[in-house]
This record gives sequence, C-alpha cells and structure tokens, in this order.
Amino acid sequence: MEKWSLMTITVLLGLIVRWTVSFGSYSGAGKPPMYGDYEAQRHWQEVTYNLPIKQWYFNTSDNNLQYWGLDYPPLTAYHSLLCAYVAKLINPDWIALHTSRGYESQPHKLFMRATVLIADLLVYIPAVILYCCYLKETSTKKKASISLCALCILLYPGLILIDYGHFHLGFALWGVLFLSYDWDLLGSLAFCLAINYKQMELYHSLPFFCYLLGKCFQKGLTGKGLVLLIKIAFMVVASFAICWLPFCTEVEQILQVLRRLFPIDRGLFEDKVANIWCSLSVLIKIKNVMSPQTQLKLSFAFTFLALLPACIKLTLQPSLRRFKFALVSCALSFFLFSFQVHEKSILLVSILLPLLLKDGLLLAYVVTTLAFLTVCATSFSIFEKTSEEDLQLKSLSLSIRAYIPSFKAFPKIIKSLMASKGDKARVI
Repeated sequence: MEKWSLMTITVLLGLIVRWTVSFGSYSGAGKPPMYGDYEAQRHWQEVTYNLPIKQWYFNTSDNNLQYWGLDYPPLTAYHSLLCAYVAKLINPDWIALHTSRGYESQPHKLFMRATVLIADLLVYIPAVILYCCYLKETSTKKKASISLCALCILLYPGLILIDYGHFHLGFALWGVLFLSYDWDLLGSLAFCLAINYKQMELYHSLPFFCYLLGKCFQKGLTGKGLVLLIKIAFMVVASFAICWLPFCTEVEQILQVLRRLFPIDRGLFEDKVANIWCSLSVLIKIKNVMSPQTQLKLSFAFTFLALLPACIKLTLQPSLRRFKFALVSCALSFFLFSFQVHEKSILLVSILLPLLLKDGLLLAYVVTTLAFLTVCATSFSIFEKTSEEDLQLKSLSLSIRAYIPSFKAFPKIIKSLMASKGDKARVI
C-alpha cells in the first residue's frame, strides 16, 4: 500500500510538471506562414477529418504537402483523426478546411495539450510505472527507489520540452515489458504499434528481431522454436496489415506513403542535425561530391557495420540484459551513421541552448532541469546505500576496478557533479 501511495504521488507530480510546462511558449507560435510544430499537429487533424484516406499523403489542391504534409506512419494519422472528431464536437472552426490554418486560441491550446496528456496517461506513463516496478526485482530493495526511478523518467527535460507527445516510446516500452515476462506475441504487437506510430522506432527494430529470433533458435527450429517463430511472424504481418489496410488499395498509395516516411531525395542530412555526416561535412562536402543514392548506400553500410556486433551477439546468446544493451547500441548506431537523422533522435544531445532560446523555452528548461537534477541527486543518496549485489553490478565493477582502482569513488564524483550543475542552473 505504501509503495502505491508513493507511486500515486509520483504520477501526480509528473503530471503537474508536464501540464504546467505545456502552458509555456511553443515553436513557431504566431509566426506565419508555417506557425511551427503546434500547427503541424492541428493541420493533420484538419487533413484527416476533411479529406478521404487516399488523399492524406498525396499533394492536392486541398492538401499542400509543403505545408506540414503528413510524414508519419498511419497510426499517427488515425490518432489525428480521432482527435479531430473530438475537436469537431467542441468547435468546428478548429479543423475547418483551409480557413483554420494558423488557428490559435486559448481554448484550442487547452484542447491540444489535453489530447497529449490523455494519450500519455493511457500509453506512456503506465508503461514507465510498470517498467520501474519490474526493475524492483533487479535493483534496490528500497520502496522509494521505484517511485524515484519513475519520477526521473517522467521529469526528464528532453522528453518534456523537445518531444512532448512520445507515445511511440510508450508502445516500445510496453514491448520491452512484455518480452521481459516472456509474452513474446504481445511484445511483438506493441513494438509493431510503435513503428506504425513513428518510423524512428526502426532504430530499435533489429534488437527486437534478433532477440526473438535467438529465442526461437534456443527452443529449436524443428519444435517449439518453429511454432513460436510462426506465431510471431503472423502477429507482425497481421498488425502491419491492419494498420496499412486502407492504403493497400493501390500500389501507388503504398509507395507514396513510403516516400513521405522516407524522403530520400532530401539528401544525407538537413537543418539541425548532429551525426557523423554533418560533422564530416565541415571537412568534406559529402552532399556535393556524392549523389543521393551513393549517400544512401554509404550511410547504410556504416550503420549496418556499427550495429552488427551487438545484433550477432544477441542472436547467438539471447538474454534480456543483452537485449537492453543492444537497444541502446543500435539506436546510437542509427543516430551516428544513418540517413536523414532527426535532431530529436538523441534527446540528450539535442537539448541545445540556442534551440531553446529560439523557441522561448529557457525558463521551462531551467525549471524542468532543476526538478530532474533534484530527483537524480535524491536517487544517488539511496543507491549509495545499495550493495552491488542488489544492483547486479558486482562482476562489472570488479573488472573495472582492476583497471581503475579509484572506481569506488565514482558515485560520489557523479553526485558532486550533478550538484554543481544544479547550482549553475540556479544562477541562471
């Protein structure tokens, strides 16, 4: 009972912070002709409600793709349509075709924020809470640590300021949870939903594939392993078929959606990015010396080579520990070397002060960062009292200590650094 009381307080605190921050400024507010990402979400509701499905991803007189055209998978479009039906009941002007462009009002802002918060409550936040509860068995025995773990995730500034509305992460986390309990079919379904909500989740696709394939190999491909493989394949095909069914009437429909999801013609990178290719362009103007097709092949080769070791290891020796490491390793490989990397794909790196100043988010950044650092500092004080056996890091720490004798002081060093950063933030 005490644990769930703490968890309730955690959720409420997380919701209050997220709701309060959402009342701040947003990118492009009141700045025609594009008006920013807020307008993109509103415009998708306008398009999905007023136009037939076959026109959602096509450039027409009623759907100018240069003006925030749909470039996310079908599940995002369906979500926009659902929100549009609610918006129509409240105020039809919010989604009126053409005339609603750049619509801004306090009631509408409240509605848009509510749609995000409700979806978070239904998908993302429950996944975070249950995941932290699952970690209880493999970390500390302190009851408060579960709530602190959840609070650290819910208050992470990057997920609030840079990409608030991360339901695909919620679906992916549900997938990890289901696989942790050996519910492989549900895990496959959840991850398929994540990919069909945001194509960026392809970053995590190979670890899911390799882990499940490795489990089938372990069970034997002439017995239970073959049955499991067939069930997983059926689940994946069925979930994709249901999501894409309205677009499967013509081959051109499917191709057009794929062109919108993967705009290869834009080149290797554009705008604000922070991967290897953008860094190399300072010395070698890759976009000038290579065709887009050559750039695509080059990025594919380097991405594949970077993620290959972790995927091979996971396939041959599948375990949840290797699976989680592979999720991080493959995501970083995609971020560093893949084609058309979005700056949001690594939130820790993309929290740049100039971007926050541009969007008027400096005050919100300071507040959320302070809250995040406070929770982390509290967590460190609990983890310092936790033995290595509880954290299951004994073998790792012993090997590190063989090379770095002063490793024992590492937690204290990290805590002091976090504290010093907090002091600097207070000065700001």
